[in-house]
Amino acid sequence: MHRSLRQLWFKIAKSGFFSLLLMVLVVFSFRSAVADWNDVPTGSMRPTIMIGDRIFVNKLAYDLKIPFTDTALVTWANPQRGDIITCWSPRNGDRLVKRVVAIPGDTIAMKGGRLVINGTPLAYEPTSAEESESISGRVFFTENLTGLQHTVAHDPQKRALRDFDPVKVETDQYFLMGDNRDNSADSRYFGFVKRSAVCGKVNAVVFSLDHDHHYRPRADRFLTALK
Repeated sequence: MHRSLRQLWFKIAKSGFFSLLLMVLVVFSFRSAVADWNDVPTGSMRPTIMIGDRIFVNKLAYDLKIPFTDTALVTWANPQRGDIITCWSPRNGDRLVKRVVAIPGDTIAMKGGRLVINGTPLAYEPTSAEESESISGRVFFTENLTGLQHTVAHDPQKRALRDFDPVKVETDQYFLMGDNRDNSADSRYFGFVKRSAVCGKVNAVVFSLDHDHHYRPRADRFLTALK
């Protein structure tokens, strides 16, 4: 019996199937715990991230996790305000791309679509987006998120949650929002996101395809750093 099992094992080990299986395991383990590249199917982060962008996700930005789990072996950093991250939605388990706007211990509120963090209203300056990112009826602002400046979009014609009373972010939880503020399902609707649900930090757009124009490559977005 044992001899037959050994012979079967040797046959499998020498076959191409075993090599292929090992390669698949290594690749998926790498993507799970080290680095990944994700397609973006929605516009909740426009104009920072466009539909059709393929983003690079650094899975080692904050910790090292056991592949295929949310269990961290070692943690060396935590998400900061302004970081763009991928995470698992607390509502339905979908993978999301959002910006961290408040960290544990912060008190956050929103008045008229403008954030107030720890009692201090953020500064907003009118700006414009690139022509390829312009959307009829939308307005753009540069938001100063405690030192980090980035562009956010507002759509005055759309019904959205633009006001909420101060709420304190709990330990090991984060308040996330999309840069496309009036077209984003985020912490305003599903609440805080647990630290264990954070997958990694989004560093750059690797390449991009324009879904509205026959998947034409957007060469100007290739290898573009994000902030």
